[in-house]
Amino acid sequence: MLTATGALGLGALLAACGGGEQKPAASGTADGGPWSFKDDRGKVARTDKTPKNLVAFVSTAAALHDYGIECTGVFGPSKPVNGKPNPQAGNLDVAKLTSLGEAWGEFNVEKYAALQPDLLISNMFPPPALWFVPEESSKKIEALAPTVGIAGAHRSLREPLERVTDLAAALGADLKTRQVTAARARFDKAEATLRKAAEAKRGLKVLAMTGDAEQMYVAVPDSYCDLNYFKDLGIEFVEGKKSDEWGFWEFLSWENAGRYHADLIMIDNRSSALPAKELAKKPTWARLPAVKAGQTVPWAMEERYSYLGYAPVLEQLAAAISSSKKLSG
Repeated sequence: MLTATGALGLGALLAACGGGEQKPAASGTADGGPWSFKDDRGKVARTDKTPKNLVAFVSTAAALHDYGIECTGVFGPSKPVNGKPNPQAGNLDVAKLTSLGEAWGEFNVEKYAALQPDLLISNMFPPPALWFVPEESSKKIEALAPTVGIAGAHRSLREPLERVTDLAAALGADLKTRQVTAARARFDKAEATLRKAAEAKRGLKVLAMTGDAEQMYVAVPDSYCDLNYFKDLGIEFVEGKKSDEWGFWEFLSWENAGRYHADLIMIDNRSSALPAKELAKKPTWARLPAVKAGQTVPWAMEERYSYLGYAPVLEQLAAAISSSKKLSG
């Protein structure tokens, strides 16, 4: 997955979130009249009526599901990991959905066409490319149905959360249901808790990372929507220096894994990342003060953009910060 990046490059493939544009507009009618939605590329998707047959990147589909909007097909990692639900699939019952491909570049155009889609939706890291939509097939794919892209890089998490809410509403979601309002209330409470935890542990250094067999990748916080947002709440991050053209990561050989001191490490929880048992085999990783102290927490770097999805992320991070101590380098 890390080598088959195509024109997006390694940095974009590893990325998934973090500036801001004017909120795009949507229109539609309850009686099934013409529908439109202006996405984060500035493109307007238009259909004769509100789209019902939806296909989306798996975490985007999971976010819409939280608003009661269902997709018929998904693409991207959705299979269970070690017997547990894939973290990118949220509360989706993926067994009931048609998968167009799990890995990077595996988008089955013929299967997509057979679904007779009304609309395709994906994230963008960064625009204008749609996440997990192969560039070499993009023209064929976009000829089959309108597409919508939600930007998730170089901006605050608040923006994609709002944009997905806008899209869900445009697709017919009722934003006043008990589930939707309860999720927003839980998110707001978790935000206040995280802000309070960050204030109480001022000076605590947090590092976000992913890894593969050859390298450790230290995140550039401003490039990721969640880390960008966490900074706004007062969390102090280790600032990786941009190594790739997209500005998402600093690449370090495992021999240099200790370049930065961190009191708490956020570890990429995606199925594509180096798992904990493999990380443990890296001597330089095992010697990191935060690792030795057990001060690590999963980093849901491709969490679905919904308040229901992110509330537990904020709660978990707040708990990790509250229980962590400043460590000597």
